[in-house]
Amino acid sequence: MRNEMTIEFLSISENESLARVAVASFISQINPTMEELTDIKTVVSEAVTNAIIHGYEDNPDQKVRLSCAINGEEIEITIQDEGRGIDNVDMAREPLYTSKPEWERSGMGFTIMENFMDHVEITSEPGEGTTVHMKKQLTSTRALCN
Repeated sequence: MRNEMTIEFLSISENESLARVAVASFISQINPTMEELTDIKTVVSEAVTNAIIHGYEDNPDQKVRLSCAINGEEIEITIQDEGRGIDNVDMAREPLYTSKPEWERSGMGFTIMENFMDHVEITSEPGEGTTVHMKKQLTSTRALCN
């Protein structure tokens, strides 16, 4: 079964929870395990927070786009912004790297995404925005119940 959804929301921190809940509700149709659901909600939070804080630098007039697709037992999640972009994606992927050292942030967002998902692709152009595309193969509880 293939299914997909896309939502767009303003880049305000309150919408981080909207993104988490929307993805969790959407993927619930294939009965992920609680661990998978928690991992996916965490990576959505990380990617959306990055778009809001780093991409748009807390400019609430901008929009974040979130797409989620189910293809069998595989989940694909894409989070896009049209913000400032990332100068050096390889550096940004390094654990503890942050472009805002004055903030009390850990710089572990991309590391968390890479640890919780099977595939993470980050494309970014300075001044044009960032796209984070992630995939995860689930071990659906549907298979465990049969």
